[in-house]
Amino acid sequence: MAIALRYAARSDVGLVRASNQDSGYAGPHLLVIADGMGGHAGGDVASSLAVGALSVLDGEAHGADDAADHLGEAIEAANEELRRRIGAEPELAGMGTTVTAILRSGERLVLAHIGDSRGYLLRDGVLTQLTRDHSYVQSLVDAGRLTPEDAENHPQRSVLLRVLTGAAEDHADVSVRTARSGDRFLLCSDGLSGVVAADTLATTLIENADPGAAAERLVELALRGGGPDNISVVVADVVDIGNGPPPATTPQVVGAAAFHRPRRSSAFDKGPGTAASRGAMLGRDADDGPDDEDAEAAARQVLEQRRRRRRRRFVALGSALLVVLLAGGAWGAWTWSQQQFFVGAVTADGRPATSTAEASTERVALFRGLAQDIGPVQTARVVQGTDIVVAQLPPVYREQVEERVSAPDRESAEAIIANLRTLWVGCLEQAAAQQEQEQEATPTPSGSPTTTGVPASPSASPSATPSATVPSTIPTTPIPSGAGAVGGCGGDS
Repeated sequence: MAIALRYAARSDVGLVRASNQDSGYAGPHLLVIADGMGGHAGGDVASSLAVGALSVLDGEAHGADDAADHLGEAIEAANEELRRRIGAEPELAGMGTTVTAILRSGERLVLAHIGDSRGYLLRDGVLTQLTRDHSYVQSLVDAGRLTPEDAENHPQRSVLLRVLTGAAEDHADVSVRTARSGDRFLLCSDGLSGVVAADTLATTLIENADPGAAAERLVELALRGGGPDNISVVVADVVDIGNGPPPATTPQVVGAAAFHRPRRSSAFDKGPGTAASRGAMLGRDADDGPDDEDAEAAARQVLEQRRRRRRRRFVALGSALLVVLLAGGAWGAWTWSQQQFFVGAVTADGRPATSTAEASTERVALFRGLAQDIGPVQTARVVQGTDIVVAQLPPVYREQVEERVSAPDRESAEAIIANLRTLWVGCLEQAAAQQEQEQEATPTPSGSPTTTGVPASPSASPSATPSATVPSTIPTTPIPSGAGAVGGCGGDS
């Protein structure tokens, strides 16, 4: 026979308590109820830690012979975690929790129990209590000094003798039983068993076939009974699945382990006008306990503090991410800029020229970086200087160099410089020829012998100098020889 669990878990803060210190867990292999204690010292922390430590067992990796050991070891681990947490946070000293848990391995069920949270089995219409309360009142019953009926109303019925507190002597009772198809298990905190009678529990479990409906009905009955404590319930059915798919396997976590914050009881919506709920409210006032407004204000304050912490974490995370992105973007931009080249002018002291005030001292240079600065950031640096005087270039080229000429790569930039050099040399030759012509054309004083004794050639007059049209852009291909005769060159340096 292949069996599985069909389960449901529910929890409610009740009508008196300001916060829910119960925790519950229901999964395909594990059922847990934990009732935390310690008030503001951390009962909700204790029950949450216990459920967290046990929840790792909710899987298939438990042999029939090992399941009991695994569950016992997990409870010891939960106790050790409580001890460690109390050591790290002394303000939690005094916290503890009950634990009632069932671990399924095939057809075998392992039950572990410590405290007064209870486990019941409904089989063939008969409800049987599987656990024995570890309480002072139960010890009186066992000794014959108190009847079970008297124990139900004893003023010290909540005094526990054994719970998980982190102490080395805290050990749970562990037993093993065989499951049968049709069995229904109920795990609950004393917020249910201390208010609703056993025969009412049995009737409710019989009348509500769906585990979820049964759990909700049991919580409602406890609230109608006054809801003096937190109420947590797990109902699980053993079903024969044959070769079919198992029921839903998504775990359900309720109470402090799921929410970690105070919750207003649903009983206020279900019937606060009942006699029991009115009595509970009066009892709470008589005990000077926290009223609803104070509890809700405290809950809102806690929620707002957590929201602010989350916002701060998100802002910090976003800021860190933005810094990383900006740094990565800046590095990428810098790397890209250092793959760019341009031809520009450099001053006598090696700085990139930014004006033409000292054009006579500027030289053509090859730069690596962007031709345009990014705000105050300058990416350009000289990688190759030349002796080409910017002022001695044709005006159109001189303006382009001063404005910086971008090149797709270094080879193209070097070609531009080579062409500029050709133009510059041509301008120098033209200037020299023009100077020579001017000297030859200068009249010799009367009676003085001429320098050569030969009249100047008409072709040497300035008006006979051939002119040429200057291109509008710097060519990136070698200029033919003779290009040095290009007209429009700049003046001497």
